[in-house]
Amino acid sequence: MAAQIMQDITMGTDQLATMRLFQLISPSLPTGAFTYSQGIEWAVECGWIKDKNSLIEWLESMLFSSFSELEIPLLKRLYFACEDRDIEQFRYWSNYVVACRETKELRNEEINRGRAMAKILQQLEPELDKAWLEIVQKCQVAGFALAAERWNIQLKLAAAGYIWGWLENMVMAAVKIVPLGQTDGQQALSALSIAATDAVEAGMNVEDNNSGGSCPAFAIGSCLHETQYTRLFRS
Repeated sequence: MAAQIMQDITMGTDQLATMRLFQLISPSLPTGAFTYSQGIEWAVECGWIKDKNSLIEWLESMLFSSFSELEIPLLKRLYFACEDRDIEQFRYWSNYVVACRETKELRNEEINRGRAMAKILQQLEPELDKAWLEIVQKCQVAGFALAAERWNIQLKLAAAGYIWGWLENMVMAAVKIVPLGQTDGQQALSALSIAATDAVEAGMNVEDNNSGGSCPAFAIGSCLHETQYTRLFRS
């Protein structure tokens, strides 16, 4: 009987953590992710992305040149810093994330979304030490890691959710800009699901000295978006 009770408690905790993850990656979370295209708007303007297949190629290249080499490894380190209550490591890796943002727009996005995340966490977790929130205000990846650790979301599940939230936002941006049909958007997400899973696995095995992505077309698209004549998105 005791074993069954413990199993029920564990399952309940896992389910709650999963629900928390859904909350964390929901487009309704007021961090403004839906207002950014991260260079996709320019990529469509100049013809790099023109249909579903070219969108899939663009996003898949980002998964393995940025997310598996930078985003996921740093999310992992930030998560562990939260587990260890090591605020200096948390600050170090947060600064590392911002330093790796290659353009003014990407850096501003990181900071603006971090500020929004800090505000949300302050409201949802009022007992959080302000010193941690001050770091989150400059780095939204840090805020995601802090929320995931506090809400008992397993690291790999959190990493998968982080990638999925990004993918969904980028695909929805392309649906509006290219434009694509909703079915094309869903097909793109389906096609990228396996790549996203592989990116999580690869990112978990990146060592400290190897953390850092490079995606030149992505950086160029973000730079040129800054002066794009007409645009729908902030970056």
